[in-house]
Amino acid sequence: MKKLKLLLIIAVLSIGFNLQSFAQEPKTLPEITITPSNYGYLNSVGDKEAAQPVHMLQMRAASYDVKNSDFYEEDYENYFISFFIPQGKILAEYDKDGKIIRTTEKFKNIALPKDVATSVVKRFPGWTISKNVYYVHYTEPYGGKKMYEITLENGDKRLRVKTDDKGNFLK
Repeated sequence: MKKLKLLLIIAVLSIGFNLQSFAQEPKTLPEITITPSNYGYLNSVGDKEAAQPVHMLQMRAASYDVKNSDFYEEDYENYFISFFIPQGKILAEYDKDGKIIRTTEKFKNIALPKDVATSVVKRFPGWTISKNVYYVHYTEPYGGKKMYEITLENGDKRLRVKTDDKGNFLK
């Protein structure tokens, strides 16, 4: 019985050492370079308090790879790409290198940032927010301009107001 245990231990050890001899040698991967071509866009239009659909679609537009798309040709200077979800849409213009030149964005009935909601409630007590539309216009190198168009209701009365992303009212 002791010989059988000893023989079993030796067999397991020899199989373990032999298996390691068949292991592949580590291969080095080719070096890649990541270029942050659309970080300017994200830094300009991105907002920590932005509603999830807005953030998701903006990330999708920023990470879109024009050069690997089916319709890419080096002869064209600019490409217009549309991104859609039920809550909104983005029309983005890219240059031939994949950098976002400008966007027009529109989102309907999304969660308002705290500053905007607080500002509206303070200025219009007793009114309720029934609808909102969030607009973003981005142009390289000027950055992004954000605006909320909010519809308020109080009984049978309706009022439409516009604010920026900080809650400042616009004319």
